[in-house]
Amino acid sequence: MKLLQVLVFGLVLFLVACGEDIETNMSEDVSDFEYTTQDNETLSNEELEGEWWIADFVFTNCTTVCLPMTTNMSSLQSTMEEEDLDAQLVSFSVDPDYDSPEVLKEYAQEYDADLSNWSFLTGYDFETIKEFSITSFRSLVVEAQPDSDQVTHGTSFFLVNPEGKVIKSYDGVNSNEMDLIIEDLKAVS
Repeated sequence: MKLLQVLVFGLVLFLVACGEDIETNMSEDVSDFEYTTQDNETLSNEELEGEWWIADFVFTNCTTVCLPMTTNMSSLQSTMEEEDLDAQLVSFSVDPDYDSPEVLKEYAQEYDADLSNWSFLTGYDFETIKEFSITSFRSLVVEAQPDSDQVTHGTSFFLVNPEGKVIKSYDGVNSNEMDLIIEDLKAVS
């Protein structure tokens, strides 16, 4: 009986060592999508298959949380380049009526985004991105009130594995969380 316990323990250790080497806090499949980039091209979940990627939800005329979120994503991109980490960054607009590809491209330039691995997406209606955010990322999106242009949305960054599954969320407004994302990307690379 003791030998069986040792073998089971050894097998568990082996399986854990062979799996993703990070602590996960989510397990959601990303729904199929094909949206418009800042360059007026399309990006789909199929094109991201086989790659690690980080997603967030922002909008360009946001006056609160999007500012630190996009600053943190820019910082994350710079650190990824320094550390030679290969992952895609995808920012979904939650204000698609205002955020045209041209507006998103200008926004990307304001944050020195390298668009070779960071895409800003639009090209859908509000209800589509609201449902997509909630079902794929468990992240709330609420339409702006009639007297405001500010959409309410979650502030998390999400790590998506090469199979298209969201496996971890991070606090996107906390700059210290970017170090954790880097550590996790190193662990799975």
